[in-house]
Amino acid sequence: MYQRLLGACTFVGSKVPLLSRSRRWTGNMNQITEQQTTVPTHLVSDPEGVRYEPDTFIKDPSVSPDPAPVAPVPRVGRVVVGLDGSDSSLAALYRGIRIATALNASLETVTSWRYPSGYAEVGTDYSPYSDAESIRADAVKATFAGAPPAWFSSVSREGDAARVLIEESKGAEMLIVGSRGHGGIVGLLLGSVSATCAEHAECPVLIIH
Repeated sequence: MYQRLLGACTFVGSKVPLLSRSRRWTGNMNQITEQQTTVPTHLVSDPEGVRYEPDTFIKDPSVSPDPAPVAPVPRVGRVVVGLDGSDSSLAALYRGIRIATALNASLETVTSWRYPSGYAEVGTDYSPYSDAESIRADAVKATFAGAPPAWFSSVSREGDAARVLIEESKGAEMLIVGSRGHGGIVGLLLGSVSATCAEHAECPVLIIH
């Protein structure tokens, strides 16, 4: 840039001129005339020759104005994860966190439960609903150390696993399920359930193997 201003000549031991000035040769190597350049009125030139727009010029460069507060961007959309406490469903939850973060979407886990046939033979002390709630609590503790973020929610629904997940898939960005689950009374992610969801869900389905 200086070479452009000085006409491709080098001055040894001389002070580099300010950017607000330019030098031109008059034909005599020993004579240099200075021509004052005009700084546009919409620019401000400081003593070092740096030009700023008036609204960005700061007299004291060591003092910066306080940055304006940035409002958080609201999350749009919802990613649903089927959860039954199995390793496969926990892997689906971890993947769901990554995808929800990438999409700036909320994340919801769904656990289904129902009373099995022959419930009276199991015993009156057993509660499939309590079992589902324990699965939800354990997953939150393992994933978020018991303090989930505001964009995370967890629900339990009574009913057949596939039917519950397909219903929750309505309006979701994605449904994520494990390839196989426990297969017990609360068991949510049997292979047949993931296959049914892949065929009938109302959003894209990701099956974690």
